[in-house]
Amino acid sequence: MASPRLETFCCPNRDAATEFVVTFQPVLFGALTLGSAALSLILAVLQILPKRKGYRRLGQYPLPRPASSSRILFIISICDILGCAGIIVRSSVWLGLPSIIDSISVTNSTDVLPEVFCVGSAMWIQLFFSASFWWTFFYAVDVFLVVKTSAGISTIVLYHMITWGLAVLLCVEGVAMLYYPSISDCEQGLQHAIPHYITTYAPLLLVLVANPVFFSRTLSAVTSLLKGRQGIYTENERRLANEIKIRFFKIMLVFFICWVPNIINESLLFYLEMQSDINDSGFRNVRNAALITWFIMGILNPMQAFLNTLAFHGWTGCDVDLSLQRRRELAWDSMSTSVPNAAGHNPIVGSAVLYQSHVQESQKKKIGNGQHHSDAISVLSEGSESSTVEIHISSELQDYEDVDADGESLGNSVRH
Repeated sequence: MASPRLETFCCPNRDAATEFVVTFQPVLFGALTLGSAALSLILAVLQILPKRKGYRRLGQYPLPRPASSSRILFIISICDILGCAGIIVRSSVWLGLPSIIDSISVTNSTDVLPEVFCVGSAMWIQLFFSASFWWTFFYAVDVFLVVKTSAGISTIVLYHMITWGLAVLLCVEGVAMLYYPSISDCEQGLQHAIPHYITTYAPLLLVLVANPVFFSRTLSAVTSLLKGRQGIYTENERRLANEIKIRFFKIMLVFFICWVPNIINESLLFYLEMQSDINDSGFRNVRNAALITWFIMGILNPMQAFLNTLAFHGWTGCDVDLSLQRRRELAWDSMSTSVPNAAGHNPIVGSAVLYQSHVQESQKKKIGNGQHHSDAISVLSEGSESSTVEIHISSELQDYEDVDADGESLGNSVRH
């Protein structure tokens, strides 16, 4: 799980609330987090692996896919998987070598390896889950910019700089303030630990607050786009808008389920920290609620890796395709169709081809904004095969029919 309490636990002179939750049934808690993280990692990797029956191609027409938002979804999955890997390593070591936990609790111990492992594993988990939060936020920003403006692949570099920069900066700054003046002798006091908790939960709260706003404004813009495509709002457009709305809802639902328990648990533990004696019988219900949410966190936090892939793409199946043969065939098909025909020269065909090229260029200039809107809607409906196919294939086929009709009329005029 990803909780700043586990980093606070690395201090031998930790606070009473952290000591209470972390040392309660550590074997059971470690087994639950290990099982949840392992299951989530396996299923998430299975989800993102290429499949033999993908939805990216229909017949001979490739479906164009906006690069920036698609890459962001993939990066979020990778961050979640790496976070789960850190949880698996930490839980495995704590279960297999319980003496490490006992060594962490020894003040002024000469063995620094347990503390180094504790801090390193906690920072690894916090870094990648924090990066996942930032990427989730910039996904909402990106889909909004794609619909409203022409933001595309060039913005991904800026996202990388901001996301990884903020994740590393906040992680290092929070840990440095927490372990001051040293890991073996952390400064005590709630005021000293607050900056660390703020740097941990700031990106999480940002997603909870800002993403629904961006998604809502994006849905409004998408509705306007769909109505403006042909001047009417048909059943297909209404269905597509509803699918995009459901997709945004699933993304936020997964985030709420996986991370709201952290906020509840942290609030309860802060309340206990402010009490002079957390073992007082009057705080029994608060202690029980803190323990319940603690174990819920241990199960749900790692499951974000798998649940996010379900929200992004749906269930992609188990028919994994790891061979390169199909990719080579697709590449050869695209190359062969681009080779010009060198057999003989027909002036009528040549004139028609030249005219078709002119028509295509004119259409590219005239539908530039339309293609941008189509790409914008495609990125939002990713994972919905029917919606994406209807948008792109119908528009492509209509373009081809228009060009063929223009070419045929030109050929007839040349014959006469």
